[in-house]
Amino acid sequence: MRGPKGIAIGIPKEIKDNEFRVGLPPDAVDALVADGHRVRVEHGAGAGSGFSDPAYARAGAELVDAAGAFDADLIVKVKEPQPAELDRLREGQVLFTYLHLAASRPLTEGLLKAGVTAIAYEAVEDDQGQLPLLRPMSEVAGALAVVMGANFLERRYGGRGLLLTGIRGVPGGTVTVLGAGVVGTSAVRVATGLGARVVVLDRSKAALERIQTAFPTAKASLSDGQSVASAVAHTDVLVGAVLVPGAHAPRVITRDMIRAMPRGSVIVDVAIDQGGCVEGIRETSHTEPCYVEDGIVFSAVPNLPGVVPLTSTRALARATLPYVKAIAAKGWRDAALADAGLARGIRVTGGALCHADIAETFGLPYNPLSL
Repeated sequence: MRGPKGIAIGIPKEIKDNEFRVGLPPDAVDALVADGHRVRVEHGAGAGSGFSDPAYARAGAELVDAAGAFDADLIVKVKEPQPAELDRLREGQVLFTYLHLAASRPLTEGLLKAGVTAIAYEAVEDDQGQLPLLRPMSEVAGALAVVMGANFLERRYGGRGLLLTGIRGVPGGTVTVLGAGVVGTSAVRVATGLGARVVVLDRSKAALERIQTAFPTAKASLSDGQSVASAVAHTDVLVGAVLVPGAHAPRVITRDMIRAMPRGSVIVDVAIDQGGCVEGIRETSHTEPCYVEDGIVFSAVPNLPGVVPLTSTRALARATLPYVKAIAAKGWRDAALADAGLARGIRVTGGALCHADIAETFGLPYNPLSL
């Protein structure tokens, strides 16, 4: 599949429920074609983000069916392969996408069986140890969590019937954010902007000081069992923004805490991609975004940014394209040798699981990455 200078790169259409993002927009395809690569884009892959097939064709892409998009050296996606897509993967391919393997044993085993080299967006690090490919979608997810939580407070969803913003003479609601990372900071920004009372909890004093400086009206507190229980018992919207890179999210919210919440309050668990930080929560979808249990509204949509695909695709591609170009030009192994942060994103290769925490989570063999 190699051309005179480059490789074949496939961009399939996303098939996860209400996932309208696409791996790369036409301008990114144009850059890859200029580098000598052949880019195969599935028909309609960019439609949900506002990118037409003719726009991809003008950028130099080959428009193909799903099988053609997966018939490539490097597959660039947004979300983890769905069961039907796993069957299209084969040994020797490189898959570059969000994976969140700690939340899914079947996906992990499927990638191992396929024999691909799978690199997780959410685990790639920069020189400062930050997560540059997770950041843009975390910002979107944090903002959406508050917007959705405010919506689910409406009685038609089982909520308290409270207007989160309040109006003159009638107070609004309280938003509690667990985690002061990128998701949490974005949630705080939107919640304070709406005029809600905001409580932020985190284990990091430095992170809380940063939040307090940026958002003086927010109340920042160190997170422990007692402080979390106290805050949760007096909140209207709870945003779970807890992240442990590469591992299952810790269960910070217990069933006992949930029972103490006001009836009709809302929980939006953004950590559901990593298994969720709320005990007993079930994954939801954009089609059925929430459910009511014991008087509490629960929402746990794993691909929140998928409903604002134009913003999300552009933001994601700006972050991923330099890595795509490096992998395509050098091959995944030499690209990882040149960039230790990229190497930390490699989850499986050649049928071997090379991440210790994921191996421990599922009781699978761990094979340290050797370049």
